[in-house]
Amino acid sequence: MSRGSLTPGASPGFTESPGSLPISRLSFNQITAERASLKEVVDACARHGVPYVAVWRHKLAEVGVKAAACLLRDAGVRVSSVCRGGMFPAATGEERAARIEDNRRAVDEAAALGAGVLVLVCGAAPDKDIAAARRMVADGIAALVPYARERGVRLGIEPMHPGFAADRSCITTLQEARCLAERFDLSTVGVVADVYHIWWDPELYDQLARAAGRLVGFHVSDWLVPVRDILMNRGMMGDGVIELRRIREAVERTGYAGPIEVEIFNHGVWDTPLDILVPLVKERYLACV
Repeated sequence: MSRGSLTPGASPGFTESPGSLPISRLSFNQITAERASLKEVVDACARHGVPYVAVWRHKLAEVGVKAAACLLRDAGVRVSSVCRGGMFPAATGEERAARIEDNRRAVDEAAALGAGVLVLVCGAAPDKDIAAARRMVADGIAALVPYARERGVRLGIEPMHPGFAADRSCITTLQEARCLAERFDLSTVGVVADVYHIWWDPELYDQLARAAGRLVGFHVSDWLVPVRDILMNRGMMGDGVIELRRIREAVERTGYAGPIEVEIFNHGVWDTPLDILVPLVKERYLACV
């Protein structure tokens, strides 16, 4: 299937295994329909039988937390996670303190929506000192943990592909994220495994095994080739090179049985009408994940 194709139908090489992966675990990550409102996404999920949505804070801000909680409740759609917290490193102590306060607001939003997880995109160095940035991330999480624990929200550290180290996250491998999470209580800090960011890692399966009990989220998409824009390069499951099913099975061996979020940054996907996109997401989830 061609790069970015959104034609319905399972991709060659994948076969659906009815019942092997229940729809009850599927979550539609809101960024997959970036050009739609939260209400439009929630309504589409309800129409097409998708039980979870992952909420992004910039979309939440458009409607407000109380209104969002009402529309989710009325639609019968649950929230798998809120994205994003993090972005801890900053050039000054005042900026770092302000970011902690923003993360506390994010925890409050997650708690109000009934989301068990706040995804942390940890942030990059404000200068060239990436080691100092990693220390700021650890300090930021430590400052946030008591607040998150009080509100019953788990913090999910999401390692990102090294291509994002300069502008999004200095935490770039599953091992690094796992070791950072292990500094904190298991009930409050865990790891989010996003296939787009970790599929390439030669230690992937060993590190997943070592993360048993620590995974609090699992995101799927695909890695398209050739790469033209690393941010917008995610494809629909089955359109790229990632061994999705093998990774999913390894994730489940860690004990993780929670929602599986489909998270896709791709202009072609964003341009697709929701009543075409959401059924396609369901189809590829069953056929390829």
